[in-house]
Amino acid sequence: MINAYAAIEPPRAEIDSLEAPVLMEFGAPWCGYCRAAQPLIASAFSNHPSIRHIKIEDGKGRPLGRSFRVKLWPTLIFLHHGKEIARLVRPVDSAAISKALDDLDKVS
Repeated sequence: MINAYAAIEPPRAEIDSLEAPVLMEFGAPWCGYCRAAQPLIASAFSNHPSIRHIKIEDGKGRPLGRSFRVKLWPTLIFLHHGKEIARLVRPVDSAAISKALDDLDKVS
C-alpha cells in the first residue's frame, strides 16, 4: 500500500494499458474522509500484496480524475487490464474493500 498521494498523475492512456490488477485511489491529503479511509484500505491490502496501488491526488481540473468521473473522495477504482471492474466511494469498512480486492485477485 502507498501512503502519499502522487501530485503528478499518469496519463489515462498509461492507466488503460496496465496489464496487472490495480487499485486506483483518488483523494487528497487534507480530506477527512480520505484520512479516515486509510486504516481500512491498509487492513484490506494486508492480504493482497500483489495488487498494485496507485494513489492520485485529485482536485478541480485534474484530467485523470475527471476521465474516471470521480466526484467524491476517496474513490477507489479496481482495474484489470485497464478496465474498471469495481468502484467504491467513501468506503466505511474494510470488508467491502477486501471483497473488491478478492474479486480483483480472482479475475487476474
